[in-house]
Amino acid sequence: MSSGQELLLDDDVLIVSKTDINSLITYANPEFCRYSGYGERELLGKPQNIVRHPDMPRAVFELMWSHLRQEQEFFGYIKNRCKDGGFYWAFASVAPVYENGRHSGYISTRRCPKRQAINVIEPVYQRMREIELAHSKEEQIPRSSSELWRAIKKEYASYAEFVLSL
Repeated sequence: MSSGQELLLDDDVLIVSKTDINSLITYANPEFCRYSGYGERELLGKPQNIVRHPDMPRAVFELMWSHLRQEQEFFGYIKNRCKDGGFYWAFASVAPVYENGRHSGYISTRRCPKRQAINVIEPVYQRMREIELAHSKEEQIPRSSSELWRAIKKEYASYAEFVLSL
């Protein structure tokens, strides 16, 4: 059963998850479980994208992986899907984790976004998603990325600069 309802994050909440290098969840804090609606046992060992909302453009995740491959932290606004079909918006930081000098996975922290930021980013993501749905798999990410750059290049040099300004 799908609620389709938006769940608002509390201002002081910090959602944390860790994954291995294959993006399988190895840690989920209680807030992640609370907001996603999944129990810890349901999350551990599952792909992080278990909470990926279908409204999220694939190009945003391609950008995230591009940052992570370059050992850079990624900041972005993410719409996550809850187990019951609801959703929540979060301002996310994703970074590589190193243990004993070896890349061992990723850590993601999410916090309550500013509503005005969601009001700016949501229409951009919607246009990107429409572009992705209208094109072949090979063209989806390049065309969607072009839409993102078109939207932000007016004032900002990078996606990070854009989202950190919101």
